[in-house]
Amino acid sequence: MAKKLRIGLLFGGRSAEHEISIISARNVAAALDPEAFEVVPIGIDREGKWLTPGSSYELLKSANSVQTVSLPESIALSPDSKGELTKFTGGSVGVVDVVFPILHGPFGEDGTVQGLLKLANVPFVGCGVLASALAMDKEVAKRLLREAGIPVARFVVMRRGEKAEYKKIAADLGEVLFVKPANLGSSVGIAKVRSEKEFDTAIEDAFRYDNKVLIEEYIQGREIECAVLGSGDPEASVVGEVVVNHDFYSYEAKYLDEKGATLEIPANIPEKTAAEVRALAVKAFRTLECEGMARVDLFLTKEGALYVNELNTIPGFTNISMYPKLWEATGIPYKELIRRLIELAIERHEHDARLKTGRT
Repeated sequence: MAKKLRIGLLFGGRSAEHEISIISARNVAAALDPEAFEVVPIGIDREGKWLTPGSSYELLKSANSVQTVSLPESIALSPDSKGELTKFTGGSVGVVDVVFPILHGPFGEDGTVQGLLKLANVPFVGCGVLASALAMDKEVAKRLLREAGIPVARFVVMRRGEKAEYKKIAADLGEVLFVKPANLGSSVGIAKVRSEKEFDTAIEDAFRYDNKVLIEEYIQGREIECAVLGSGDPEASVVGEVVVNHDFYSYEAKYLDEKGATLEIPANIPEKTAAEVRALAVKAFRTLECEGMARVDLFLTKEGALYVNELNTIPGFTNISMYPKLWEATGIPYKELIRRLIELAIERHEHDARLKTGRT
């Protein structure tokens, strides 16, 4: 009988998407085939403390935030540890064969954890350091996409300490604008504004989450999403649509209001348009040097124009998340999708191990 792979499931974290991460991790843990994999949960509290697997198991079963539970002991993954987790008080909690990060937002989806895992010489699921950092920074991502000829919304950037005048920006981009933190997801800190007063409030709120704020033109269109899977020859899923019942696809519409949005899979669009979405999704995936997985979010206008909004390199894995649902509709069930992602992580690690690190 083949040895079970020990999968280190990283979840929680220091971002505003902490609670969503816990829900996603719970679903991934349930989807891991117990015949092939042993789950090693690693919860991370809001201060960045890595928790022991025993304490993390309790968190996966609860609805609590990591920070609400009294957890006296923590663990670490040191550089060149090759996957061995050690307690700060001494001793080991074993080796993990592959790490599956389910850390949405900063300090997990932005290349920081990916860099640590690369130093520790352990395979990990999803994009590497560069792609994770690029996709997380909406300004840099849009610049690269635009350079590659991929249509994106027009935007301006505001950094902490700078002044932005609504009237001047509205004259260039339109009276209706979107204000969002440059490095965040799950629609946290995002606002749709139509006046100077709303603009000032939105800017102030966005700066609560980031030191750089993106101000975008409003693209009136349908919310279209496509999942991408693979590395050397990535493939795109069927196309889905998020039908939003709020003013826009806000955090409330995504997670708090059961009727905030509905998912239509496949999207009710012409096959020619769906093919264009898939091709654009793969092109965007490659442009940002993505590997493993990403969800590509686009807008489709009534005139038929497509705009790439963003790429999510650690998409949600909750029971209502689009990424696994799109692959299920494409013919890859949830459990098989998780297995494929782990196989891709191991394959990349093996390829990297064959690279020379010196001249001899």
